[in-house]
Amino acid sequence: MSLRKALLAATMLSLPLAAQAQPVTGLYVGAGAGANWHQNSTDDGVKIESSPGWGVVASLGWGFGNGLRAEVEGNFRWNDVDRITVSGLPGPTSERLVRRSGYIKTYGVMANALYDIGAVQRWPVHITLGAGIGWAWHEYDNVGGQTRFQSPNTAALINDTDGRFAYQAIAGLSVPIEALPGLAVTAEYRFFGTLSPKLNATVTDLSTGVRTTGRYEADNLNHSLLVGVRYNFGQVAPARPAPAPAAAPAPAARTFLVFFDWDRADLTARARQIVAEAAQAARTQQVTRIEVAGHADRSGTPQYNQRLSQRRADNVAAELVRNGVPREQIVVQAFGESRPLVPTADGVREPQNRRVEIVLR
Repeated sequence: MSLRKALLAATMLSLPLAAQAQPVTGLYVGAGAGANWHQNSTDDGVKIESSPGWGVVASLGWGFGNGLRAEVEGNFRWNDVDRITVSGLPGPTSERLVRRSGYIKTYGVMANALYDIGAVQRWPVHITLGAGIGWAWHEYDNVGGQTRFQSPNTAALINDTDGRFAYQAIAGLSVPIEALPGLAVTAEYRFFGTLSPKLNATVTDLSTGVRTTGRYEADNLNHSLLVGVRYNFGQVAPARPAPAPAAAPAPAARTFLVFFDWDRADLTARARQIVAEAAQAARTQQVTRIEVAGHADRSGTPQYNQRLSQRRADNVAAELVRNGVPREQIVVQAFGESRPLVPTADGVREPQNRRVEIVLR
């Protein structure tokens, strides 16, 4: 397959999706969940490491229809403490705290500004870039452990929460669902951090029971991979074009027959009555053309019958004009004996063939 054909095929396949990949307009809600990695925190020789955890976000926002969005977000992140290492104390240069325990939690509220690249161009997939600021609370829940030194063992425990200014950067993708206008599946990477929280810590000398307090200045930097959904209340399925109204059938042609005596072209009283009825129908209906066709039977020569049918047609046309029909609407024709209504042998007098047909179109 040539490159030209491949590009054309890809374009045609993307059209159904692109028809739905509209910019977010008006109110929307979103939610996401996934994995969270909390970076190691170190203060005054105490290093706290955590295991991969999880995070959730929920947002309420407004799309401006041009790719820009603004939203308010609530978030929560959780990580288990994996290892605590202390350095610079008596004994070995670095001692691992045993019986480590606890959880690290972060929850907060953010105001985000985002831009969906490709939304205005109706790409089938939008690329989202954004940033946010807000406030978050960083909590150490029973984070601590017991040291083992050559001299007295010591136990440390942090049970505290501190709120700090928060910030984040967002990059992701969104794929609109064609079958459900307004619904999109999202995938995002978020870097989330706060200014360093200051948490109270308790240190106990296990040999004497003496307890002292201190403060641990934590590092709170997070990397999150989230998948979720977003629903835009302001986006609806594009209206299907109304079917074109069926063309009105052309009115059926209406025909009047005017009969003549043998070898005559003048109108009888009955003939004049029929012509008047045809003129009345032409005035009341949407008639654009009136065909007047003269005919003769086969009792004379073809040349004579041709002239006779012409006189008959001319007389009928003149009577139509006398009854108010514009002459420019009338088309006069003569067919002689060539189109009999009742086929006969040559020389036969047939009354139905001595006629003029008035056709209203």
